[in-house]
Amino acid sequence: MCGILGIASRDTDVFAEIYDGLLMLQHRGQDASGIVTYTGEFFRERKENGLVKDVFGPQDADTLTGKTGIGHVRYPTAGSLSAAEAQPFFVNAPYGIYLVHNGNITNTAEQREKVTGKYSRHLRTTSDSEIMLNVLADKVADAIKVNGNAEPVRNIFAGVKMTMERIQGAYSVLCMIAGVGMLAFRDPNGIRPLSVGKRPAESGGEDFCFASEDVAFGINGFEKLRDVKPGEAILVDLDGNMHTFQAVEGKLTPCIFEYVYLARPDSMMDGVSVYKTQLRMGQALARQIQEAGLEIDSIIPVPDSARPVALEVANSTGIRYREGLVKNRYVGRTFIMPGQAERQKSVRRKLNAIPLEFKGRNVLLIDDSIVRGNTIKKIVQMCRDAGAKKVYIASASPPVKYPNVYGIDMPTKHELIANGLSIEEIREELGADALFYQKLEDLIWAAQEGNPDIQGFDCSCFDGNYVTGVTAEYLDALEGSSRVSAKIQDMPAPGASWNASKLATG
Repeated sequence: MCGILGIASRDTDVFAEIYDGLLMLQHRGQDASGIVTYTGEFFRERKENGLVKDVFGPQDADTLTGKTGIGHVRYPTAGSLSAAEAQPFFVNAPYGIYLVHNGNITNTAEQREKVTGKYSRHLRTTSDSEIMLNVLADKVADAIKVNGNAEPVRNIFAGVKMTMERIQGAYSVLCMIAGVGMLAFRDPNGIRPLSVGKRPAESGGEDFCFASEDVAFGINGFEKLRDVKPGEAILVDLDGNMHTFQAVEGKLTPCIFEYVYLARPDSMMDGVSVYKTQLRMGQALARQIQEAGLEIDSIIPVPDSARPVALEVANSTGIRYREGLVKNRYVGRTFIMPGQAERQKSVRRKLNAIPLEFKGRNVLLIDDSIVRGNTIKKIVQMCRDAGAKKVYIASASPPVKYPNVYGIDMPTKHELIANGLSIEEIREELGADALFYQKLEDLIWAAQEGNPDIQGFDCSCFDGNYVTGVTAEYLDALEGSSRVSAKIQDMPAPGASWNASKLATG
């Protein structure tokens, strides 16, 4: 999960607008930020580890000049945490191409071997995004050899088509191409989101904006035009004209976890309101809770992303809704922090209980999902310390049992508390008095109700069915990767948690 944004303007420098747009996408990545602009002659680039507000300042407006540019906020799922792996990435031929990418490539080993071996390219990082860039550059170069250089748009689209035929996995991509314009394309399954917006240009015609979520449009006066189609490429040339090309046949199967946790509730993605999806998730979850017949005094959300679900559970059950956990807004999202120890340490910094809402009461905590389990376990203990009589938990999503390989930081099943454990065993491990999980069919209903034309969803982290057909060898390699190994070493010692006793069973 990363955030990407690009603006092609006819009249004005775009740095300040890209900066504002990236702030609206900051929830999609907190590790690093990067922006590159294009003057029509030169690229201007800055990228560094850190939040958008920390990486960029007023002084950058004087250097990052240009009427076209792209930006990125990084949440690392592949590659190291080094600032060298921050995006955008660049190759100087053909044309000169900068690229930002949201997603994850699943045939990286094969493509790395081809890029470095057959095409004799040097890769400076371990990032799959740099591999994507070099494959695209190779394929555009191949198209130039066949077609000549008189029609660059034709060559770019031909290169995208050949790239899509080679690359497997999830990708929404933006590129700046010297002398040509801004390119956007989305994988044939539409796993990761990408939208295009427009606004009237002062000098006539239209300006265009591409973004991972349409919440980034309004701040700069853009109106959403549509979602980029699966397998589609869109190019805005330097004269401001939009060209579209269906590079390969597409089938819309977006990642359902976007609607659970990743996206903002005020986003519309592939014709589906994230907020209304979460309300429907609450309606379905409420039915389970009512059937259980528990004595519940109040429903309390784990802020912030579980709030719409909790509100609808309260409305549907008639149980009073209360805010019992206060969030420190100056601490980042624990799920996307790079290490387990840092996640655990940040829970107490991030949340504080209001004792008056817990003392002597039976409370139902609503969380958007339970992935590793360490955060919610600490919250349960926090509620008991505040005087709760009984603490129940309801997860707005089904049990997360399988790795996510498409750009969410769930790369190894060893991290996932639901892998190899029954719901009752999970309940015991979390220290809760009862535990409810959303049913997968209810989650699919909640999202698909917003757009019946969606043919399906990638639910791989819940059901293990990968829409692009991931091999067992790839999953095994992922389990043994150095980054995953570091994560496992960062987990509790044997005897301290479920991980130690379940590693052998997977």
